[in-house]
Amino acid sequence: MISHIDHIVLTVSDIEQSVGFYKRVLLMQEVTFANGRKAIKFGNQKINLQLLDQEPRNRACVGAGDLCLITQWPLTDVVQHLKAENVQIIEGPVQKSGAMGAIQSVYFLDPDSNLIEVSVYQ
Repeated sequence: MISHIDHIVLTVSDIEQSVGFYKRVLLMQEVTFANGRKAIKFGNQKINLQLLDQEPRNRACVGAGDLCLITQWPLTDVVQHLKAENVQIIEGPVQKSGAMGAIQSVYFLDPDSNLIEVSVYQ
């Protein structure tokens, strides 16, 4: 029935700060859509950003996100890039299990304390 994820939504405290973080740290692209809403895009996926109570049907809280993102970079390059951007790694590299098998991951927080996992399939 389901073939893939099109987009997810993160509830953040400051959309411009979040856009800047994801562009700088994860090299994503900024997207503007539907009445000036903001998202960040990578490949064929995007993360829509919303403020608390912006979308009444969404019960999410600021900082409640937990994302696993796959990279083509070697994990040593990811770690080096995160350090160069002054992003504190809170765990990793560690072995974890992804949707298609074993992955190596590093974890860090975005400005709203959403947990971000960047991983490489082995």
